[in-house]
Amino acid sequence: MSDSIHDMPRKFLLEIAVASLERALAAERAGADRLELCVELEAGGLTPSLHLIRQVRSAMKIPIHVLVRPRPGNFVYTSAEFARMKADVAAIRNENVQGVVIGALLPNGSVDKMRTLELVALASPMQVTFHRAFDQTRDLAAALEDIALTGAQRILTSGGSSDSQNGASILRSLIEQAGNRITILPGGGLHAHNIAAVARASGARELHTGLGGVIPYASQDIPAFESAVRDCRASLGG
Repeated sequence: MSDSIHDMPRKFLLEIAVASLERALAAERAGADRLELCVELEAGGLTPSLHLIRQVRSAMKIPIHVLVRPRPGNFVYTSAEFARMKADVAAIRNENVQGVVIGALLPNGSVDKMRTLELVALASPMQVTFHRAFDQTRDLAAALEDIALTGAQRILTSGGSSDSQNGASILRSLIEQAGNRITILPGGGLHAHNIAAVARASGARELHTGLGGVIPYASQDIPAFESAVRDCRASLGG
């Protein structure tokens, strides 16, 4: 009986943001379905080194999506910064990971469609997630349409709010708008005590957290982090 339940697909996919091999291993042990790998999570996350990508890839069985973000701050990039992003995507494509996480905006607060198209094409056949730069756009519904047309697979968002719990009703409307064209991935402030409620309220099937509100990103307490991930997994079932 337990074997058949274990073999059933999980109702919810849990993605965990990590910035070290130790946290990556802990997240996998605790039941994470996918990783977002980056560094400097306290600054919102930046591109990890190829060394870290290789370390994590060689140690993990679950899919890994790698953040490509050249600096902290806004998401309007100079031509030099964009050239660096393209070089990073091209390099990551050779590292046997499943996806990249990107985002670029225009100065007017809309999605930089041309650059996003370029990055999506460069990343293929990897999946592409457009990150929470989405939440900085002036019109979320229009931004969703722009991103869907680029061929990206998903959008990481808190519904334009400070966190996913406050943005749950907007997340639901975005998920309805997206239909089966693109996946909406709620992220921002999720933990074991609210993740199931946000999943229910939004209708999301994939959820993302780095658990920064529970375990400080700088914390070396890997058992506490692993426990927090395990609690999220338990809240969602599986």
